[in-house]
Amino acid sequence: MIKNIIFENKIKNMKFTKSLLIASLFSIQFINAQFTDDINSNRPGKSMMAFSVGKTIIQAETGLSYISENHDKLNYDAKGFMGELVLRYGVWKEELEVIGEIQYQRDKFNSVYVDESRSGFKQLTLGAKYLFYDPHKNYEEKPNLYSWRAQHSFKWRQLIPALAGYAGVNFGISDNPFNYAPSNIEEPSFSPKATIIAQNQFGSRWVLVTNISYDKIGTDFASINYILTLTRGFNSQWSGFFENQGYNGDYYSDGVFRIGAAYLFHKNMQLDASLGKNVKGTPSIMNASVGFSWRFADKYEEVKIEKDNGSKMDKKMKKKADKEKKRKDQVDIEE
Repeated sequence: MIKNIIFENKIKNMKFTKSLLIASLFSIQFINAQFTDDINSNRPGKSMMAFSVGKTIIQAETGLSYISENHDKLNYDAKGFMGELVLRYGVWKEELEVIGEIQYQRDKFNSVYVDESRSGFKQLTLGAKYLFYDPHKNYEEKPNLYSWRAQHSFKWRQLIPALAGYAGVNFGISDNPFNYAPSNIEEPSFSPKATIIAQNQFGSRWVLVTNISYDKIGTDFASINYILTLTRGFNSQWSGFFENQGYNGDYYSDGVFRIGAAYLFHKNMQLDASLGKNVKGTPSIMNASVGFSWRFADKYEEVKIEKDNGSKMDKKMKKKADKEKKRKDQVDIEE
């Protein structure tokens, strides 16, 4: 009977070891480069992820939104549609990408004194994003073959985010009917925008992205904004997200909540849908959006990122892991 128990334990350990080896193979993509097997789109949320699309990769992210706007005090409403297009291109290095953003809105504006159609570019922005720090770049977590609990326990390292920076320029449109400033204040032709991006991955299913932006710097329209996006993968094709966005400026301050889902129907194509609502009534804004993301990756050549000796934290954690392994080996020998 004792032999049978020992044999069953060996079989279980073999299965556990096999599953860990398979999991470690899937994690290699984080060590090698920015490029992933499946498309990695910012949609349907509004935040930017820290990682780029990969060198020579072209990615388009498009959407169409229905927008309903009502103002309690000024007694007006506006209903219409907005089209969005984001083009991303990986250049020079794996960590760098160039981003162009366009928003065009057309709606029907109604008030006590005015009844008119409005149309125009709501946003024209060109910028670049660079990944400064990737916690997985010089760190490879070895599977724990001795303890299932230790292998699946919470890893404090998950609290260390990938960090990126974005810098861009807003191109102002004269007579923009969609800003909230007084009519006698004209939007400038150019204005800078800067964003700090942090991204945490918790396990294999949860991702938290944080954006903090200073938009339209040095103008009357300047604002400090943030976006928090929490995404969960349900399986290899479906994912869902919850997002909170905040604006804080002289002419417009607000908070927006969004929920939505994305469906991966091809490794280079994704469909998405979302619903958003702000918290104030001056104005009250609701939008429903559908989108499509497409990646052109035929010219991509995999880039192997050579590991260095790692940071001090990497060395410290590796040393601790090696010490724990030696201790467990000694216990097994004594037993």
